[in-house]
Amino acid sequence: MLHPPHQSLQVAAVPTQRVPVQDRDQDAPWHTEAVCRRDEAGLFFAPSKEPTAARLSREEAAKRVCARCPVMVECREHALLQPEPYGVWGGLTAAERRVVLARRRRRDLELNKARTVDPIAAAG
Repeated sequence: MLHPPHQSLQVAAVPTQRVPVQDRDQDAPWHTEAVCRRDEAGLFFAPSKEPTAARLSREEAAKRVCARCPVMVECREHALLQPEPYGVWGGLTAAERRVVLARRRRRDLELNKARTVDPIAAAG
């Protein structure tokens, strides 16, 4: 069963005024500045039984929206930490996020292994 996308990023009814990231209230959630709040949520989440060519085209269009987003990094990290199993988040598809997570796990394992093998070198 597919889970619906999070409602927090689908608020597209009223465009918000853009505030530069460095001037944004640090207490405001990152997604209040997300460009996708003003775009069609269907662009970021696949309809059921979507043909491959249509999916690739839709994902590329979603990534173009992400590329101009001031909170792309925050969005990507959110999707990696949750982890979000569906949709385009922070410019990455679900499959691309799985690759990033696998690489992070592999890197962490290698770092932990290096620390246990040579604790003096790891401390320096």
